[in-house]
Amino acid sequence: MPKKLLYLLFPFLFLSLAFSQKSNLEDLWKVLLGVKYDYYKDAYVPKFTDKIKAYDGQIVTLKGYIYPLEESSKHKFFMLSYYPISVCFFCGGAGPESIVEVSAKTPITHTSQQITVKGKLKLNTQDRERLFYILNQAEIVK
Repeated sequence: MPKKLLYLLFPFLFLSLAFSQKSNLEDLWKVLLGVKYDYYKDAYVPKFTDKIKAYDGQIVTLKGYIYPLEESSKHKFFMLSYYPISVCFFCGGAGPESIVEVSAKTPITHTSQQITVKGKLKLNTQDRERLFYILNQAEIVK
């Protein structure tokens, strides 16, 4: 490819990559939010679709809001929600499919703004004391 053509195409390639990344973040949440579940013996029991099961054990990236589990300026273990705190699973009208349990490699600074994290997704089918989705070895994506 001629160098001049490459320089002309670069801005469009960059923009398409940026939109592609944003789309992928939103698409994964749409997949995760699509889980069906029952309420049985005082616990939510997920019914993961094959589409959701395909992400089990995969490195994924999610954008969301930190819900701290303890009062601190940095968190190594917290919840990440698709929704802001005003409509979270615990405070508002959202369901258990809208929140992910996060274990970070290193502490992440608390913020009320959305953050993007990357980690290994685990689908929880066994422990009813934990959330449907668990993101292990998570790290912040700048």
